Amino acid sequence: MTRSYDAVVVGAGPNGLVAANHLIDQGWSVLVLEAQPDVGGAVRSDREVHPDFVHDTFSAFYPLAATSRTIRGFGLEEHGLRWLHAPAVLGHPLPDGRWAVLHRDRQVTAALMEEQQPGDGDAWLELCAEWDVIGEHLVQALLTPFPPVRPGLSALAKLRRVGGLEFVKTLLTPVADIGRQRFEGFAPSILLAGNAGHADIPLNAAGSGLMGIVMTMLGQTVGFPVPEGGAGELTQALARRVRALGGEIQCDAEVTAVEVADGRAVAVRTRDGQRFAADKAVVADVVASNLYGGLVPLEALPARTVRGMRHFQLDPGTVKVDWALSGPIPWAQSPAHAPGTFHVADSVEQMSEALNQVTSHTIPAAPFMLAGQMTTSDPTRSPAGTESLWAYTHVPQQSVRDAGDGSVRGVWDRDDCERFADRMQARIERLAPGFGSRILSRRILGPRELEARDANLVGGAINGGTAQIQQELFFRPIPGLGRAETPVRGLYLGSASAHPGGGVHGAPGMNAARAALLHDRLRRYGPRALLTRVDRTAP
Repeated sequence: MTRSYDAVVVGAGPNGLVAANHLIDQGWSVLVLEAQPDVGGAVRSDREVHPDFVHDTFSAFYPLAATSRTIRGFGLEEHGLRWLHAPAVLGHPLPDGRWAVLHRDRQVTAALMEEQQPGDGDAWLELCAEWDVIGEHLVQALLTPFPPVRPGLSALAKLRRVGGLEFVKTLLTPVADIGRQRFEGFAPSILLAGNAGHADIPLNAAGSGLMGIVMTMLGQTVGFPVPEGGAGELTQALARRVRALGGEIQCDAEVTAVEVADGRAVAVRTRDGQRFAADKAVVADVVASNLYGGLVPLEALPARTVRGMRHFQLDPGTVKVDWALSGPIPWAQSPAHAPGTFHVADSVEQMSEALNQVTSHTIPAAPFMLAGQMTTSDPTRSPAGTESLWAYTHVPQQSVRDAGDGSVRGVWDRDDCERFADRMQARIERLAPGFGSRILSRRILGPRELEARDANLVGGAINGGTAQIQQELFFRPIPGLGRAETPVRGLYLGSASAHPGGGVHGAPGMNAARAALLHDRLRRYGPRALLTRVDRTAP
């Protein structure tokens, strides 16, 4: 027997849950189907590493969620979410014992920089002042469906106050050059570069400057908050809200096909043979390569989509290591303020080398690492005096050689993962002698394990496709799309494969929900629907 809903959402990651929440708010009946045993997608936590420790399985820190109007607008605190912050946002230790530290108080950040290099403190405060003027408008323009008319106009109105075209030039400048042009010391440059390294844009390429400034200034203004109790509390709060408002969520319900009739998505089918009709929309929180030619058969797609997807480019793979530590990290030199997040690279140049090696299909000898001290950020994550720690780094989707000792082959079986995890661990040991002696247990999630736990993380790709400019804006996921609408009527792409891409901000899910509402209204009322507000919560 077929059950019918206004909308069926495929995938209960943050984007799928955001879409479901918004559609329910607009009065639609919604069913969310999730292949895994629980909701969350790449925002989950568990006690797998050690029974007394909570570890975030995938992502951990959420500056974009903290600034997202979408997520803030759901009032998730009423559904159990509580944000916490570490004493400092971000730290970057160097082998010589120096630290670059980003503190939520810009005056503290600037004072630390000024102490290391006179003049850098004032230069930092100048960058912060520019962000105060234009930052929120810029972020909203980035998260809005392309083209971002209203937030784009708001950003343009502020542009003159921050230097006009000179500021635009800064955003387009490679992050490695921004650091050299605006600062004298190492700290501002390495903080900006490390934050740019969260994406797969080379540090010497256009786009890296925008990424570095946005992420660093978000850290400076809203911090890198974490959900109390584990990352999964964010998506659990979203799921609790869906259910409280009458929506349905089914887990262990893998969708294997989207039914298309007369060019329109009309239903989905699950692996166990159930069929669920979608009277108005199917929202797919699914990586594009698994949607087009996967859930949607090739014969239901136009030839240009099939051709375009042949050139769809994933972002690099990922190796993530979790540790349960008997005590805090024994840093050779402790920072002035304990950071929640820290980056590992000897310099901007060494960071750039490691990222370029990944781009050239080479396994890095000294990988650039992003890491998190979770108990420092949230004391509920492990017993007092211990630390719940993780680190991850990117590796090529297809490897041609190992720049290290040649022991890692790039097939990412258990042997490869263990050897590469040892390489990662050695980099922390170099900064914190005795680190290894504090390890109670360790878990390694290589590209295969990540994909097995979330089908959207193909080959360990965590951003739904490369963030490089050739696959952003109206090129995402393929040229000519750039919005949630797909070539199949009634089917909307609501995953990180859609504009604006990766990050836990909910924008792809919200954009898909709003597109579904608009097209349903147009279908019922025709063009005059454009003369009225399409949904009641759009800004």
